[in-house]
Amino acid sequence: MMFDDTYKMLSAPGEGLYKEKGSKFIATAFTVMGEDDVKKALAEVKKKYYDARHHCYAYMIGPDKACFRSSDDGEPSGTAGKPILNQILSKDVTNVCVIVVRYFGGIKLGVSGLINAYKTAARDALDNATIIEKTVDEVYSLEFPYPLMNDVMRVMKEEGIEQLNPRFEMDCYLEFSTRKNEADRIVSKFKSIFGVNVKYLKTI
Repeated sequence: MMFDDTYKMLSAPGEGLYKEKGSKFIATAFTVMGEDDVKKALAEVKKKYYDARHHCYAYMIGPDKACFRSSDDGEPSGTAGKPILNQILSKDVTNVCVIVVRYFGGIKLGVSGLINAYKTAARDALDNATIIEKTVDEVYSLEFPYPLMNDVMRVMKEEGIEQLNPRFEMDCYLEFSTRKNEADRIVSKFKSIFGVNVKYLKTI
């Protein structure tokens, strides 16, 4: 089976709201590219809703969705962070953080009431966000002597690849990115040109 080289993320944030028995749950869905972004988003929300009782959240990062976490922030275990994370999973989005703040209305909602409230507020925020599909790309560098320039450029043109950070001297250097599913085929084309050194740099 081929690796799925597409993923969904937000191109614009979304907000959601759920009210029950006087309690108010305000949700915001942000784009985050790393855990530092999560900290910034959390700091912003805590500043904006400084008087809220709880600031619960969940996030998921990376095309492979390998980095994720949820927090109940003082709510009974499993009643806030997990329902928020489950909404992220059901929307199949990544590079996202959903924060739900709660203003307590004086009446306890019970475990199932809390789960439903956090789930519904998070879903509302994600429904109101703009979701786009992106491709998983791999970035490579090419090093080659100047006389091989034409051969390298021919492959670039055939494959419709854009050159990044080019440096053309006696020894030439450039970078390119390509969809993960195409990478092996394109890399082998460059490797078949004797004298071209191909190096994997990163996945984006």
